[in-house]
Amino acid sequence: MPDHEYQIVLTSCPDSDSANALAQGLVEARLAAAVNILPAGKSVYAWRQKVRTASEHLLLVKSATRNYREIEAHIRAWHPYELPAILAVPIANASADYLGWLENPWITK
Repeated sequence: MPDHEYQIVLTSCPDSDSANALAQGLVEARLAAAVNILPAGKSVYAWRQKVRTASEHLLLVKSATRNYREIEAHIRAWHPYELPAILAVPIANASADYLGWLENPWITK
């Protein structure tokens, strides 16, 4: 069991349509409180014995750590890549108010 309660899961998509659909699906499924989609940037990577480049949108999926397995499954099911990057980074510190919202974003004051 991880020693942190919250995380940011990173993944990248080849275009804004797939990034938007993935982000929308994760929030609608209540797996993430929010997903930030960063504008397209250049990726340089090794794939099938070649160095390749691509334009990609980075997604920052903010969620409770307990949702990781479901987030990973959702990304694998809906991602256009054969092997999507799915990396979880623990949130070590954050404001109490933000963590309260992250825990339950569907409750409004």
